[in-house]
Amino acid sequence: MNNIPSIPLVGFIDNLVEWLRLHASFIFNPIRDFINFTVELFIKIFSVFPPLLFIILVAALAYYLTKKIKGITIFSILSLLLIWNLDYWDDMVITLSIVVTSALLAIIIGIPLGIWTSKSESVEKVIMPLLDFMQTMPAFVYLIPAVSFFGIGMAPGVISSVIFAMPPAVRMTNLGIKEVPSDLVEAADSFGSTPKQKLFELELPMAKPSIMAGINQTLMLTLSMVVVASMIGAPGLGNVIYTSVSRNDVGVGFASGIAIVILAVILDRLTQALSKKNNR
Repeated sequence: MNNIPSIPLVGFIDNLVEWLRLHASFIFNPIRDFINFTVELFIKIFSVFPPLLFIILVAALAYYLTKKIKGITIFSILSLLLIWNLDYWDDMVITLSIVVTSALLAIIIGIPLGIWTSKSESVEKVIMPLLDFMQTMPAFVYLIPAVSFFGIGMAPGVISSVIFAMPPAVRMTNLGIKEVPSDLVEAADSFGSTPKQKLFELELPMAKPSIMAGINQTLMLTLSMVVVASMIGAPGLGNVIYTSVSRNDVGVGFASGIAIVILAVILDRLTQALSKKNNR
């Protein structure tokens, strides 16, 4: 193998990234500013409420979705009080803002892409291998071009989270629409429904359980990227964990890890409850 010239893949990628960084900054800079603005906006919105009022609102939302005082309602109250007591409230708000921004972007891009994929076999043949690539590529690898294009901070963390978390939204939307019974689709066609009417009045409502499952998975994957994104300067609970690991501070790392688990459980249960409520 030593006599065979190596493929200049590394040099090609380096040159491509450098060229894009120098000549496409007019694209990357507005995206970075928009992401930073959105995250900061969510931070301001969530910070408007005092911790105790925020906890009450989350508990009220849990009760509204589940109609039960026990379960996630009690868990939300006790667990959020614990985060407040451990003095991780501000970090939790930042983490929640980053997760919400990342999940919203992934959903806004992923669901239309899933619809497009379900309607075109040629598009599906292109998109599905890309989704496989996005899911199998180690999450750390996304940080390298993200830093090159968007610098250090929240924006590259959000971009990496969106790329990593978007595939479930695309796949589950595609799957849900394709699983709509063919006899219902034929009935809609026989009544003269337009493609738009068929999509919004039949296919999307029928595919709602699958789409909601994809949204739930996307939300959980964005949260799993919190610690990874902290390596490139993203603030929040992930940064607390990353700092504690570098300092071998077991107590702080464990406590902040519990805070992330609490946030994950609350978001997971609330989205599941929302899905069940919509399907009734």
